[in-house]
Amino acid sequence: MTAEITLFVNPTAGRGRGAHAARPAASALRAAGFCVRTVVGTDASDALDRLRAAVRGGTGAVIAVGGDGVVSLALQALAGTLVPLGVVAAGTGNDFARSLGLPVGDPAGAGRLAAEALKESRIREIDLGRAAGSWYGTVLCSGFDSRVNDRGNRMRLPLGRFKYDLAIALELAAFRPFPYRITLDDGPVIETEATLVAVGNGTSYGGGMRICADALPDDGLFDVTVVGDCGRGTLLTVFPQVYKGTHLSHPKVTVHRAAKVTLEAPDLTAYADGEPLGALPVTAECVPGAVRLLT
Repeated sequence: MTAEITLFVNPTAGRGRGAHAARPAASALRAAGFCVRTVVGTDASDALDRLRAAVRGGTGAVIAVGGDGVVSLALQALAGTLVPLGVVAAGTGNDFARSLGLPVGDPAGAGRLAAEALKESRIREIDLGRAAGSWYGTVLCSGFDSRVNDRGNRMRLPLGRFKYDLAIALELAAFRPFPYRITLDDGPVIETEATLVAVGNGTSYGGGMRICADALPDDGLFDVTVVGDCGRGTLLTVFPQVYKGTHLSHPKVTVHRAAKVTLEAPDLTAYADGEPLGALPVTAECVPGAVRLLT
């Protein structure tokens, strides 16, 4: 294990918490004897190019500092390589870290954990999803939740979480179930009306919404949560339960497990790790042991 470690930083994560979190994380790594090199891009594309260059150059590990967006970028560079990933969760959602039991909101502790894992070779191989040419670690979503994302991304005001609260209210006003065609592995097409379909490699999205609460990141399978044709009233009842994962027992919710999932529905966008993948149809494949995680 080389002593040079790459700190991959999103300075804007969590309204500036990413930049602040980088310092104690770097200090913890240096105190453990590692040489720390920081990579910060001018934008996402530039940051990914710089990170890929660091991986090709033989960095000993990549420590992603920020939220799920910077972790998602890191996955694009690290999937299929032997370079391990550490996470200093300092964003808004932090679902990747939360799903895997990593520290959230404790950059010094996360830095120490990564340093100890490197010294002790504590590495866990976890699965990743692959869809539309991108890797993802948490959840691919489509339906009501992706419509909320679409609307929120178009809105300039209000800022922060309030924007998505307003987007939820506006989407509820126009809500209707969507006609899906779902294919699990090579089985028959399932035609159903559904509120949303989430394909989970991890358990949560949206800052702790446990939409795929029982998903395991190292079993080679997705958990596919299908919320059926709810009316507005039922959706308002089910939605708050998502934070505890208790929605899975609702009669309108079904869960499937599969290594490959194809979703088809008109006028819907797929999002994975909070990033837009494009319009459906989309096929997601679970790739076992695609990334090595410091734990």
